Amino acid sequence: MAASELYTKFARVWIPDPEEVWKSAELLKDYKPGDKVLLLHLEEGKDLEYRLDPKTKELPHLRNPDILVGENDLTALSYLHEPAVLHNLRVRFIDSKLIYTYCGIVLVAINPYEQLPIYGEDIINAYSGQNMGDMDPHIFAVAEEAYKQMARDERNQSIIVSGESGAGKTVSAKYAMRYFATVSGSASEANVEEKVLASNPIMESIGNAKTTRNDNSSRFGKYIEIGFDKRYRIIGANMRTYLLEKSRVVFQAEEERNYHIFYQLCASAKLPEFKMLRLGNADNFHYTKQGGSPVIEGVDDTKEMAHTRQACTLLGISESYQMGIFRILAGILHLGNVAFTSRDSDSCTIPPKHEPLSIFSDLMGVDYEEMCHWLCHRKLATATETYIKPISKLQATNARDALAKHIYAKLFNWIVDHVNQALHSAVKQHSFIGVLDIYGFETFEINSFEQFCINYANEKLQQQFNMHVFKLEQEEYMKEQIPWTLIDFYDNQPCINLIESKLGILDLLDEECKMPKGTDDTWAQKLYNTHLNKCALFEKPRLSNKAFIIQHFADKVEYQCEGFLEKNKDTVFEEQIKVLKSSKFKMLPELFQDDEKAISPTSATSSGRMPLSRTPAKPTKGRPGQTAKEHKKTVGHQFRNSLHLLMETLNATTPHYVRCIKPNDFKFPFTFDEKRAVQQLRACGVLETIRISAAGFPSRWTYQEFFSRYRVLMKQKDVLSDRKQTCKNVLEKLILDKDKYQFGKTKIFFRAGQVAYLEKLRADKLRAACIRIQKTIRGWLLRKKYLRMRKAAITVQRYVRGYQARCYAKFLRRTKAATIIQKYWRMYIVRRKYKIRRTATIVLQSYLRGYLARNRYRKMLREHKAVIIQKWVRGWLARTGYKRSMHAIIYLQCCFRRMMAKRELKKLKIEARSVERYKKLHIGMENKIMQLQRKVDEQNKDYKCLMEKLTTLEGIYNSETEKLRSDLERLQLSEEEAKVATGRVLSLQEEIAKLRKDLEQTQSEKKSIEERADKYKQETEQLVSNLKEENTLLKQEKEALNHLIVEQAKEMTETMEKKLVEETKQLELDLNDERLRYQNLLNEFSRLEERYDDLKEEMTLMVNVPKPGHKRTDSTHSSNESEYTFSSEIAETEDMPLRTEEPSEKKVPLDMSLFLKLQKRVTELEQEKQVMQDELDRKEEQVLRSKAKEEERPQIRGAELEYESLKRQELESENKKLKNELNELRKALSEKSAPEVTAPGAPAYRVLMEQLTSVSEELDVRKEEVLILRSQLVSQKEAIQHKDDKNTMTDSTILLEDVQKMKDKGEIAQAYIGLKETNRLLESQLQSQKRSHENEAEALRGEIQSLKEENNRQQQLLAQNLQLPPEARIEASLQHEITRLTNENLYFEELYADDPKKYQSYRISLYKRMIDLMEQLEKQDKTVRKLKKQLKVFAKKIGELEVGQMENISPGQIIDEPIRPVNIPRKEKDFQGMLEYKKEDEQKLVKNLILELKPRGVAVNLIPGLPAYILFMCVRHADYLNDDQKVRSLLTSTINSIKKVLKKRGDDFETVSFWLSNTCRFLHCLKQYSGEEGFMKHNTSRQNEHCLTNFDLAEYRQVLSDLAIQIYQQLVRVLENILQPMIVSGMLEHETIQGVSGVKPTGLRKRTSSIADEGTYTLDSILRQLNSFHSVMCQHGMDPELIKQVVKQMFYIVGAITLNNLLLRKDMCSWSKGMQIRYNVSQLEEWLRDKNLMNSGAKETLEPLIQAAQLLQVKKKTDDDAEAICSMCSALTTAQIVKVLNLYTPVNEFEERVSVSFIRTIQMRLRDRKDSPQLLMDAKHIFPVTFPFNPSSLALETIQIPASLGLGFISRV
Repeated sequence: MAASELYTKFARVWIPDPEEVWKSAELLKDYKPGDKVLLLHLEEGKDLEYRLDPKTKELPHLRNPDILVGENDLTALSYLHEPAVLHNLRVRFIDSKLIYTYCGIVLVAINPYEQLPIYGEDIINAYSGQNMGDMDPHIFAVAEEAYKQMARDERNQSIIVSGESGAGKTVSAKYAMRYFATVSGSASEANVEEKVLASNPIMESIGNAKTTRNDNSSRFGKYIEIGFDKRYRIIGANMRTYLLEKSRVVFQAEEERNYHIFYQLCASAKLPEFKMLRLGNADNFHYTKQGGSPVIEGVDDTKEMAHTRQACTLLGISESYQMGIFRILAGILHLGNVAFTSRDSDSCTIPPKHEPLSIFSDLMGVDYEEMCHWLCHRKLATATETYIKPISKLQATNARDALAKHIYAKLFNWIVDHVNQALHSAVKQHSFIGVLDIYGFETFEINSFEQFCINYANEKLQQQFNMHVFKLEQEEYMKEQIPWTLIDFYDNQPCINLIESKLGILDLLDEECKMPKGTDDTWAQKLYNTHLNKCALFEKPRLSNKAFIIQHFADKVEYQCEGFLEKNKDTVFEEQIKVLKSSKFKMLPELFQDDEKAISPTSATSSGRMPLSRTPAKPTKGRPGQTAKEHKKTVGHQFRNSLHLLMETLNATTPHYVRCIKPNDFKFPFTFDEKRAVQQLRACGVLETIRISAAGFPSRWTYQEFFSRYRVLMKQKDVLSDRKQTCKNVLEKLILDKDKYQFGKTKIFFRAGQVAYLEKLRADKLRAACIRIQKTIRGWLLRKKYLRMRKAAITVQRYVRGYQARCYAKFLRRTKAATIIQKYWRMYIVRRKYKIRRTATIVLQSYLRGYLARNRYRKMLREHKAVIIQKWVRGWLARTGYKRSMHAIIYLQCCFRRMMAKRELKKLKIEARSVERYKKLHIGMENKIMQLQRKVDEQNKDYKCLMEKLTTLEGIYNSETEKLRSDLERLQLSEEEAKVATGRVLSLQEEIAKLRKDLEQTQSEKKSIEERADKYKQETEQLVSNLKEENTLLKQEKEALNHLIVEQAKEMTETMEKKLVEETKQLELDLNDERLRYQNLLNEFSRLEERYDDLKEEMTLMVNVPKPGHKRTDSTHSSNESEYTFSSEIAETEDMPLRTEEPSEKKVPLDMSLFLKLQKRVTELEQEKQVMQDELDRKEEQVLRSKAKEEERPQIRGAELEYESLKRQELESENKKLKNELNELRKALSEKSAPEVTAPGAPAYRVLMEQLTSVSEELDVRKEEVLILRSQLVSQKEAIQHKDDKNTMTDSTILLEDVQKMKDKGEIAQAYIGLKETNRLLESQLQSQKRSHENEAEALRGEIQSLKEENNRQQQLLAQNLQLPPEARIEASLQHEITRLTNENLYFEELYADDPKKYQSYRISLYKRMIDLMEQLEKQDKTVRKLKKQLKVFAKKIGELEVGQMENISPGQIIDEPIRPVNIPRKEKDFQGMLEYKKEDEQKLVKNLILELKPRGVAVNLIPGLPAYILFMCVRHADYLNDDQKVRSLLTSTINSIKKVLKKRGDDFETVSFWLSNTCRFLHCLKQYSGEEGFMKHNTSRQNEHCLTNFDLAEYRQVLSDLAIQIYQQLVRVLENILQPMIVSGMLEHETIQGVSGVKPTGLRKRTSSIADEGTYTLDSILRQLNSFHSVMCQHGMDPELIKQVVKQMFYIVGAITLNNLLLRKDMCSWSKGMQIRYNVSQLEEWLRDKNLMNSGAKETLEPLIQAAQLLQVKKKTDDDAEAICSMCSALTTAQIVKVLNLYTPVNEFEERVSVSFIRTIQMRLRDRKDSPQLLMDAKHIFPVTFPFNPSSLALETIQIPASLGLGFISRV
């Protein structure tokens, strides 16, 4: 098909754009040959006329189908061109957050400028052992490919990492080295992989700096060779460096920094060891402040300095050397601050005693005057004489900077040399993988010598890359046997010749440097004369005579000639170097030793970068005088030599390419700048790779994949049994041009664009099928809709007619009802009118009659009142005459009495002046005081009586009330009598006046009294109503409080129950964790034991025949090796003495030293354990003391609390009493008194109210005084409680004096009463405190006693634990700790029952303390146990070496490896039948029953567990003989033999399952017949008679349990190794439902075929394997509960591996693949149902995989979909959900991608979820196993021993 035929309507193309580089558009009409304009519709909605180039007439690039966008490999794209590559990278980077993409053999890595969780050990394990195309692109995939090819092809590898500054080269190289270090491990105990990784911080600190493009830019290139031994474990490394940028030491551009090490030193200047360096802030030094950016955001230079020093220490650089390095670096900083002053234009000086130079001289150990002299002068030598010449200020400054750069370069070389020495290995290197981290192509506005060298190196690397790509293409075509033509690709050899050939640029530059008067201008003229118009790649700028242009492979670059010669010469004054060489500082002369030796070209440009090489290109052989000549080699010559050496190294290896891309210049995370990306893609060769691929046949399909994908384009008759012929027939029909494709042996090769055409045909065919399906379904839906509508219409009609009938009936009923209502309503109206008229008539009659009666009454009243008035008037006239007479008489009497009184007054005044009068008065006062004293005493007695009567006050309350009432009546009578007497005296004088006023006031008083009465009545009623409301509210509050209390009690009960359940679950989880940890320890122990056996065998073979090292021959070994490399340091120490390269005679002193070191280490660890135990005891004592202090704390505020409670109780009682008295008085007054007396206006009532008010006020006053006195007494309580009786009496007399000062008798009495009450209260409080203190003391005594008992019990337990073996000791300590914590938990639960928060905080602190202490103790026990084991091993080896030659171990010597002997206590019981054997037949028994037994024959023909029953019956016989040696020997031999069998045939599932079943049965027998009641519940009486009688084998049960755990873990590893190759293929790749998912086009990295070819695993393979596992375990009689645990573990492995691969494979994340996974999981669930294993917990382990499959299938658009996903995916972490959504890829055009906004919505909804950030599941996780007791119903006496076992020497007893 012609390419122009694809430009049809709606076809999408790419057109150039100045902003976005390329822009997408859509054709509005078909293109016809000859058209000059294309009508396009842009994505932003605009229409455009695109004019074709009239010369080339090239059509715009076609756009790939959407389903191909986002592919892992760019070569999988149908259209291979620049816009397609750019768009694919952008979609992966921005939308899917994927930073790695394959481009053929190249890995393109885009810097995300953000930390991503894709570099953990779980990711490393996932990529380990995988084919490169099977997983998503990753740096680990490239590293694994290199590692695998090194092992498989036995060829050295190289990983070439290149890119711009800031693109991530250093990080990529670092991750590659981390992968090698993790996967391969090290072959010695020196941990070389850690040293390799530790070299990174050092090199970054001295070779990296901040630039405008990168905060951690590498300013040098490096090539690291990581060496491997024959077993492909890291043994060492070597580093070569290139082009160090020395100019950065003395100059930094704006916003840039010097090398990191300088700022780290300045940040750490305050450290004590750095005080001698006399450093300060980085702004104080000229060499660190020029960039104006001394701080990098987010980087702590102090911490980085600590990391650098740690790395130096790890690499063996001593503290003294480190301080020497820092001294030299500090000296460079101080040297930069040296200032020069001009004397004239040709000379300068340094100020006297210049501080920076003085510090520099002190640090460098050189003479100040000498250095000062040679900084300002230079020596010139001629043929006849030598003279010293001063230099100008500018020259001196340049010389100072050159010296600083030279010192730094030498120091850099020295550090690199020492790093290489630390990484060097004495073991012979078998192979290596090199990692090249080198600068990419550079072009700036001003390009100089540095850019020239960098671009020259990139030309060489690009040439090597092009040749390698072309070679791979050629090999692919030849392998497939298809005709191929030479692919035209860009050859940059002319450019390389222009630079390095004879009379090339470098040659002319060296020649000009040798000229005495050579300048940059003369060199430029030579270049123009030599190459201009002669070489097409060389050009001269139009406007410059000091620059030249080179056409590089990436772009044209203009170089400025200025500075080329000076940088190429790299001159430093020799006199300054001599001063430094004469330094007293020993390290400084070491830096310049290589100047004489000239080991490698290490000089550098004065303002550029320095080429470094650890080994020369060619060995130097010549005259002794040749050294000085070689030292003068130019920088260009040195760089060319080191580059040639690098290319030779790379050509001798298999290269792997990583191209790092910088997405933007602003370091914004996940921001893609198309312009910058295209520049780098062109420069790094990615587009060249695409062009080479597009020139041939870029799309490649296997025949099966093509058939599966394009089956829809075939007719049934076209499908043949031969897939190859079928594909040929179909292609001949679909593509007429045969040049567009080629048929290979296994693949079909397509030209560019053909796959897109086939995809178009496939999409059209599927679209037509979809239209037909839609048409049919829509017709069916409309027919169903019509029938539903017709049925609904009939139903509606029926209901409407019924409704109308019901409405008519309702109308009739309402009409009849209305008539009846009207009748009754009218009758009601008439009756009401009649009643109104009748009532009105009666009212009129009553008013008329009343009016007549009132008139008669008024007339009679007027007559009566007239008579009364006459009577009163006449009486008033008589009284008036009488009063006048009396007034006159009284006046006369008053005058006479006044005269007599004056006379008496004179006499009294005379008497008053006499002394005797005063005496009489004093006598009277003394008498009164005595009388008052007596009265006080009498009143005190009365008060005592009253205080005694207070206790009976409540009983006589009613009588006192009656007394008060009588007193009130008496007072009322006396008041009336007083009033009468007073009235009699005054009535004579005022009767006439008052009679006049009384008449006027009577009426008003009557009205006021009535108003008061009404008001009082209302107030009383209001008060009663208020009291009732208050009472009601109080009742409601009481009920609410009761209800609240009940609810709180219920809530507390529920909370406690929930807490109990949660704590129970937590304890179960803790128990499982402890069990898992213990089983992991057993696993580690068994691994070390196996390692020990292997080493013994190796040593045996070493003595006899040397054995060559292991060679890795299979590609799958990389995954298995990873398991081996994750070994502990102990295993490495075991491996160290057993090197095959060294003779065994040299091992004896090494073993002895190791033995002594380990013995010393064991002693130290035991001491540390004892110290930790003491610390634990001390902590517990501190807790007890703090608890006691907290109990004493409440007593401090006892007085205040007692006063508050006293005051509150007093107020409550007083308030209650006053209320009761008030109510009773009011009640008594209202009930018993006469109405006229108790009326509100009556005098008696007023008097009572006033008295009541006064009494209340008096009571309040007295109450306050009493409370004040009580508070004073309470406050003085603490002061007087520790004094003696004398002080107490003194204080009481003071109080009495204070009391006597009171003037009022009432106050004294009240104060006395209060004092007595307070004393009594204090006495009662003292008594209660005394009792409480006694109770607390008793409780403390009991607590001390319990602690003593606990201490004794702890000591006993400790003594018992010390007698136990370490394995049992751990279990016993755990059980004891759990018991102790449970008891303590119950105690504190009771203590904090009222405060759940305190209880919760206590529980949390308790758990933390328990976990920390247990982890520490367990770690110490583990270390001690391992070291003791090693001591035993080394002691045995030393003994064997001293004896002489070792002998092979035969089966008869199995008892030489006994299990740790245990003490077997005797039991006094009867014995019964058993199996008898002789002592000498024990080895034969073990050999026939264990070592040579075939599990398959036993499982098929004999009863399950027969070997276990036989062994137990033999143990019973030894128990019967009471022979503990025989029991120990038999059990030890049994256990060692089982271990030997499992070691020999440990990869056989049947063998491991057989011995796991028999070990468990043996363990159950030991339990069942142990005689313990807990295990005898299910025994028959006969079985109980068979119990062991003499020995208790509980400790051996623990040993057997540990052995069973080890066998179980080995069984899991075996089944994992068997299942692992099947899982990915069967669960993910294989199409169980054929045709659901089509195969998408893939690129150069072909994946494993998903079609069921021969040898491909399917789901049926997994199910068959599961059936095989299950049947084998059932045949061996394995416990059902143990089978469930094995099945659960198998399903977990299946789910974890499947999910991990799904998360790392973009091609598997599609809707159809989700359906396949769900179907496969349903098949696994059906298998569980068939085997009755649904309750085993296996289904739950598949839940993450099920949810991931559901996530692939659910709708992913709206917020409701996001909410559904968040609630559905509860078993997946947030990282896993987001990863699946990012990887989701449509397989067909009908599917849609997940939008970025939807993924962000999911992240926002899941931000509060607290789950693990880990992406992958731990596929190596093993659930802790338990062995539930399963007694056997088989009677031992019925067991027959078959003859086939060869146990005729055993007899039944």
